[in-house]
Amino acid sequence: MAFYSYIFSANYKRFATNLKRIAKEKHRSYLALTIDTYYSILKYGIGLSDYLNYKFYDRQKQERKEYVGIKMQNIFYEKVSPSAYKKRYTVKPNFLKEFHEYTKRDFFVPTENNFEDFKKFITKHEVFMSKPYDGLGGADVTKIYTKNIDDLKAFYEKLITNHLFLEELVIQHEKLNALCDTSVNTIRIMTFNDHNKPKILWAGLRIGNGINSVDNFHAGGMGAEIDLKTGTLIGPALDKDLKEFKVHPKSKVKIDGFEIPYFKEVQEMVKKAAKESDKILVVGWDVAITPDGPLIIEGNRRPGFDLVQVTSDRGRMDIIREVLKHVEK
Repeated sequence: MAFYSYIFSANYKRFATNLKRIAKEKHRSYLALTIDTYYSILKYGIGLSDYLNYKFYDRQKQERKEYVGIKMQNIFYEKVSPSAYKKRYTVKPNFLKEFHEYTKRDFFVPTENNFEDFKKFITKHEVFMSKPYDGLGGADVTKIYTKNIDDLKAFYEKLITNHLFLEELVIQHEKLNALCDTSVNTIRIMTFNDHNKPKILWAGLRIGNGINSVDNFHAGGMGAEIDLKTGTLIGPALDKDLKEFKVHPKSKVKIDGFEIPYFKEVQEMVKKAAKESDKILVVGWDVAITPDGPLIIEGNRRPGFDLVQVTSDRGRMDIIREVLKHVEK
């Protein structure tokens, strides 16, 4: 059912516009591509945007079979990251509390009777982030300056009404700040807890576009895969519309070969955190690099495969096969 909800929630008008553009560029029939799209949805369990993002119009049958669509993801994650245990990850204040060793920052959850604690938090932090308890893709994440709050009580009550909490601002490493200074550019790194022997499945850097305040792939950001052996980016970076960036559009920093600071420490940290998750076996950790080293922003029990497959330029069913091979033992 979740698969069909995903399909029916798509932006059909935007998809049709983009498919017409592809048909024109490729000298293909728009009708034939439309038919192929819906065939691919039924056959391979992908979504409308996946057809474009994964360039299915150029993929042969064997290549298509290797792509992880939303239907396969639903099956996979119910096996390795059951929804019965999701609140530890999806409710962000819960995550910050339970993984405090790795998140390493202050936060405040408003209730009906902790206004005094709220005043202490904003007195302590001149600038902080406001976030929804369980938001996705960077939605409704806002940077707030204490000096700009005119009415403390009204602001506090608004937080309660809108189910928002406050979080200490993360200051990123100067090298990543030079790459893009409008957002915290985070590493998405997928781990698998294989019988208490954690493995890293994939890693990539999500980079802000220099305009928006978040780095998310679905909010105008871009991404590049990280070489797990060297900790360097494999360029160019790509955005959701498959636009390539050899250098960052604002900072002009070169993408390919860009070295991630503290990457060895990142790997050690997420492996240790993965051991603390014996029910949710596959996690997509979002990691920020500060001047003092890495910290975890959040853990995702259903890390998507779109960024993984777009930056790899191929289907990554191999990741699922590798995990299930061990889980099913």
